[in-house]
Amino acid sequence: MILPLPLRSIMVASVALGLAAGQPASARSGEFSASSRSELPAYLQCVPYAREVSGIRIFGDAHTWWEQAASRYQRGNQPKVGAVMAFKPNGKMRLGHVAAVSQIIDSRTVLLDHANWSPINGRRGQIERNVRAIDVSRANDWSQVRVWYHPLQALGKTAWPVHGFIYGKGKVNRAPFRQESRPAAPVRIAVSKDPSKAFLSAFSGLGPAKATRPAPARQNVSQRNSYRKAPPLPPRATATASRARDPFAAVLSKYD
Repeated sequence: MILPLPLRSIMVASVALGLAAGQPASARSGEFSASSRSELPAYLQCVPYAREVSGIRIFGDAHTWWEQAASRYQRGNQPKVGAVMAFKPNGKMRLGHVAAVSQIIDSRTVLLDHANWSPINGRRGQIERNVRAIDVSRANDWSQVRVWYHPLQALGKTAWPVHGFIYGKGKVNRAPFRQESRPAAPVRIAVSKDPSKAFLSAFSGLGPAKATRPAPARQNVSQRNSYRKAPPLPPRATATASRARDPFAAVLSKYD
């Protein structure tokens, strides 16, 4: 069945609009895709994991934890279960690091639970539980430590500087980790005031609309012509003629 041109154009436009609606949100709005990337980190950071495991409610980069804890938590230089070991920025670790103490082995050895330290299977942001860390400071004050590094399957060679320990509830939360998420920013989809090329091309075959003039009232003209061609009407009968045909009127007329 061949559809009329206007109907075919409308159907083509509907299909074009449907395809546009089916595109990913990132293709329709750069603002939406940027917001998504900001809410989905590339890998797990050490801060949210240490907060979840230790119960210490401090936010911000790892290197700020030590100062933030000054007025809120007890601090010291001896490890305790559930405490957070706060690393100082050093070398490429510009933002510092935080790790929760899960077990104390001896005066120079502890086990840590932390995230985003060792790349595992080529992936960063991995969680490591009960990995070894040793105190290598001369004064045995835990100011420098070496930490287990998974690619080496041994302690790392770097002696990392440490602020000390932030003491929390004295226990480690071993429940499955659920990363905290901030409320997503409102998403605004950019809407163009101008019609798209697909929409315009769908109606290109219709051409500009032509103004139409109303048809003349032929019926009235034909009526006027019929009036002109019609024969004149016969004169109306007078009262005298009608009275002549009336017998009573004829009798009365004799006495007029």
